[in-house]
Amino acid sequence: MKVWQCSVCKYIHKGSTPPEKCPVCGVPAKKFKEIDEASIPEKTPKRKKTIGKSLPGVPKQDKGRAQVPAIKETGFEKIKSLLVRHHAHPVSVHTPNGILPAAVILWLMAWMFDYDLFAGAALINLVFVIIALPFVVFTGILEWKKKYNGVLTMIFKLKILAAALTIISCVISLVWYLLDPQILTTPTAWVFFLINIIMLAAAGIAGHIGGKLVFKD
Repeated sequence: MKVWQCSVCKYIHKGSTPPEKCPVCGVPAKKFKEIDEASIPEKTPKRKKTIGKSLPGVPKQDKGRAQVPAIKETGFEKIKSLLVRHHAHPVSVHTPNGILPAAVILWLMAWMFDYDLFAGAALINLVFVIIALPFVVFTGILEWKKKYNGVLTMIFKLKILAAALTIISCVISLVWYLLDPQILTTPTAWVFFLINIIMLAAAGIAGHIGGKLVFKD
């Protein structure tokens, strides 16, 4: 049986031919390359380091063996590579994804109990999200370009759209409340909550797609 690997998201497919479309990132079959099954990395337990001598039966490394020199990155390019390598986007995106639901619940509690303290707490939460968003967006674009070659298949279009809706609705919600702190007591409060629901739904969709790309399922 042949083994095929997606050149964009590294999804592995086994079969006589590659799939018509990658089930993870959506690129066409031509983006798949046939690989040797033995080249698929397997997780192996780390060996303990031995100081001063090699393990019995294990030959010492050939010091004279020629090694291919790695291309050195410097300055900002090195920083960008480190951000991708250490998963800066999946880590940083937990800030808005974790805070936004809390903010919406606090808005709801402020409306139900007519308590300004809850509204103030929701406002502070949204401020933290706005502060975090530039870094989240930057690392997201960086990962898309470096890790996925900037392809624009449907799954990436949906993720970009969901992220844009999250940002726009978050900014609208924050600015609206700053301009009209009594919005929760007005007849148009339902529009305010609708914007927040759109924000939550968009953030959830973006997070779901991100998880699909990371875990390949």
